Amino acid sequence: MAEESLYSRLGGEKKIREVVTTIFENHLANKAINKRYAESDRDKVIATVTAFVCAGTGGPQAYTGKDMLAAHKGMNISEAEYMAVLDDMEAAFDQHKLGAKEKAEMMMIALSLRGDILHR
Repeated sequence: MAEESLYSRLGGEKKIREVVTTIFENHLANKAINKRYAESDRDKVIATVTAFVCAGTGGPQAYTGKDMLAAHKGMNISEAEYMAVLDDMEAAFDQHKLGAKEKAEMMMIALSLRGDILHR
C-alpha cells in the first residue's frame, strides 16, 4: 500500500495555510529578518507560499508563482537570514505539532532550496 503524500500527512491545504501563516507571523517578530517582511502584502505572501507548499508536497493545487531563483533575485539573502527563516519554520512546525517525520521532510525541502535562495 502506498504511503500518504506529505500534503495529506500535513493535513491538507487548511492546515498548511495555518502553518504558513504562523511562519509569516514568526518572520515579522524575528528581528533578524522582519525588515524583509514589513512591507509585504501579508495575504498575498501567505497565499503564494501556501500554494507552493501544497503543490510541492503532493497536493492538487497548481503553483503559478516565480521559481526560487526568480523570487529571490536581487535580495542578497545572507546565511544568517536563511537560518533565521529555518528557525521560524521549525518553531511553527512545533507550534502546530507536526509529526517528527513531516517536520524532517519539510526541513529537508527547505534545505534543498538553499542554493536557489542565498546571495541572489
